[in-house]
Amino acid sequence: MRCAGCISKLEGGLSQVPGIAAARVNFTSKRVAISHLPETTIPEIQRVIAALGFESQPLGDDLAGFTDESSRELLKAMAVAGFAMMNIMLLSVSVWSGASGGTRDLFHWLSALIALPTVAYSGRPFFRSALNALKNRRTNMDVPISIGVVLTTALSLFETFVGGAHAYFDGAVMLLFFLLTGRWLDSVMRDRARDGVSALLKHKAAGALVLADDGTSGWANADALKPGMVMLVAAGERLAADGVVIKGRSQFDLSLLTGESAPVMVAEGDSVHAGTLNVDAPVEIRITAVGAATALADIARLMEDAGQTKSAYVRIADRAARFYAPAVHTLALLSFAGWMVAGAGWHQSLLIAVAVLIITCPCALGLAVPAAQIVTAGALMKKGILVKDGSALERLAEVDRALLDKTGTLTLGRPELTNASVLDAATKPVALALARASRHPLSQALRRALEAEGVAAADLSDVREIAGLGVEADWQGKSVRLVRPDKTNGGGDVGATLAVALKVGVASTTLLTFEDGLRPGAEATIAGLKRLGIESSIASGDRAEAVLPVARALGLMAQTGMHPQDKLDTIERLAAAGHKVLMIGDGLNDGPALAAGHASLAPASASDAGQNAADAVFMGDSLAPVAIAIRAARATQRIVRQNFALAIGYNVVAVPMAIMGMVTPLIAALAMSGSSIIVVANALRLKAAAK
Repeated sequence: MRCAGCISKLEGGLSQVPGIAAARVNFTSKRVAISHLPETTIPEIQRVIAALGFESQPLGDDLAGFTDESSRELLKAMAVAGFAMMNIMLLSVSVWSGASGGTRDLFHWLSALIALPTVAYSGRPFFRSALNALKNRRTNMDVPISIGVVLTTALSLFETFVGGAHAYFDGAVMLLFFLLTGRWLDSVMRDRARDGVSALLKHKAAGALVLADDGTSGWANADALKPGMVMLVAAGERLAADGVVIKGRSQFDLSLLTGESAPVMVAEGDSVHAGTLNVDAPVEIRITAVGAATALADIARLMEDAGQTKSAYVRIADRAARFYAPAVHTLALLSFAGWMVAGAGWHQSLLIAVAVLIITCPCALGLAVPAAQIVTAGALMKKGILVKDGSALERLAEVDRALLDKTGTLTLGRPELTNASVLDAATKPVALALARASRHPLSQALRRALEAEGVAAADLSDVREIAGLGVEADWQGKSVRLVRPDKTNGGGDVGATLAVALKVGVASTTLLTFEDGLRPGAEATIAGLKRLGIESSIASGDRAEAVLPVARALGLMAQTGMHPQDKLDTIERLAAAGHKVLMIGDGLNDGPALAAGHASLAPASASDAGQNAADAVFMGDSLAPVAIAIRAARATQRIVRQNFALAIGYNVVAVPMAIMGMVTPLIAALAMSGSSIIVVANALRLKAAAK
């Protein structure tokens, strides 16, 4: 699939087939989702797609799909065209400077020796696409491009053979280089967009230790697991399937589903899901769902489906493709016929037709958007904001509503000890030794705080883990514990506070509290978004008691306890009300919402799936890049509109001149390149956009 014409061809052609109710193309992932009657088989559908001119294969349960190698091929073709273009242009400078006779002919032949293999190699992506379209009795924008390149090269070769004054090898190769550059950038962006689902699915374990009916256990790969089997899941292992705990209790890291950083206690009868992490004790789990039926696969499908809505956005150049090809063919043909009737002869008439084909090449129009986007992306990169998809800047400029996750987005996602003063010099070493024995996030926060003070750990003996509660050990004949606070150890009124209880002996209990602090610049960023006309609110999977203090501090409304589908529903509801939603999140559970938002941002600390689903990633702890990115995106849109005016103005002036025979193919190529240079120069003004 190359352009909007391919999308409409597939969707329209498939929808007309009896037994197929609907077909929906995802241009980003190069997939088509088809709703059909049961009696319509996959081979029949593939035959229909083949008749429309496309190769296909069923995706099945492998949501990660297959790897597209087109980016590498385009990069090689672009590199060859760029190298050849520079060398041919050097030779052309001598001809333009007045070289004549044998010297001119020699330079033309040298140019031909460089250009012919370059056109044959670098033109393959366009030639293949054009031939495939013509073979299936349709056209696309690669057809006039291929005709223009081939005719220009053929005429240049003819001029070289007969010792003519002009050859246009530089124009043909230059045309290929500009077009390949744009197509390669587009292909790279699409490849990145497909990485999100793959990164998400990596969180599922490769298999599990399964308990047999006779009491023995053995390892089974994930694809061999079946509902009803019992998994033995040790501390530190991820789940390979969904299930219900039938024995034991432990804390599970559920951030995959809820985004909440603190592990949650899971006991017998509780449901757990593939990809979640068992933190601190072994449990037995009876499998209820495997493979594509797991919650993890559901999130991947949500991300894929959400990507469909984003892929429905088609760039202006693609939307114009269906009109561009027939319009250019008609203009070139009419120019040729008109000059033949006027008695100009086939050679002159063909030169004019080729000039029309080249001068109407939509390079300036095609660069109007990406040139501005690339400059802005570079400026933002220097500010620590990595824009993954150029079209995201256009969507980012349109947002008028922002949804922000809490943990790891508005906050740093790194709990910090808030009351270290309650620990005396004697108990700090004990607390550090216990904290080092646990991988719980609060234990690690305690460890960092005490190590920063230069505390030396106490020498503990018989260190052991209390399933689902914490760690305990012996110290100087006393039992010491670092455990979850409850009514028995002074934590009855902790409420929303992140805390652990340090118990030394029988009588001494110290409650240690922690706070997940706001990101630097959070208040200023929320105020900045308001000045930009963007209303903000919190959409979090965390508990209400953990979210509301942050919401009050920032003056925001908040929705709490949200699952991935809840966030999607919120985005869809706002979109239905006419809002352009900016989603800002970091967790695996935010992946579908990040993909569904009109635009999306994620911090560098986000999960792989979150980063891949987001349109841009910002570095560092500060939230300030959010407002910076939006301001830069809006400046980009102003330059894009100016570039479109310049590109359209160029065509309004240049095309009539070519039709009237006032332009040679070489001048046409130079004019085309000149219009592109003007557009790029205007885009360079955006270097100062990221402020």
